[in-house]
Amino acid sequence: MPDTAWELTYSVETDASLAFAWNYWTNVANWDEPPAKFDLDGPFASGTHGTTHMPGQEPLRWLLRTVSPPNSAVIDFELERAVLSFEWRFDRLREGRTRLTQRVVLEGESAATFRPQVQSMFQSSLPDGMKKLARAIADAETRSKNAG
Repeated sequence: MPDTAWELTYSVETDASLAFAWNYWTNVANWDEPPAKFDLDGPFASGTHGTTHMPGQEPLRWLLRTVSPPNSAVIDFELERAVLSFEWRFDRLREGRTRLTQRVVLEGESAATFRPQVQSMFQSSLPDGMKKLARAIADAETRSKNAG
């Protein structure tokens, strides 16, 4: 990996089916990262732009670079001469379970400038965030089955 890049990958498993996990995650209303709020400018599809709103900060724009339902999506945040990408993968496991993998990648000419901030932001929070998401998806599927 070049010195100007950084990446981190983390996977978790959830008791939810692949279809349910994908449908839950691609609904940005389910993205639970307070105090952030998320909007999409169209469908959850390649080429659609989204916005992250944080109190007291300018909105952050991002792009769904590639979306391949129900298995993967890449979200890009353009930085000054760098890109911060979130590569998501959903894999079907036995017994109706799903593995969720998120790979955070920082690359580009000025990636080294952003590395300390990105690394400190995600190195400690990614595992807990992924575990929280896996639980939320499984709980939502259980509620859905019990309601039906």
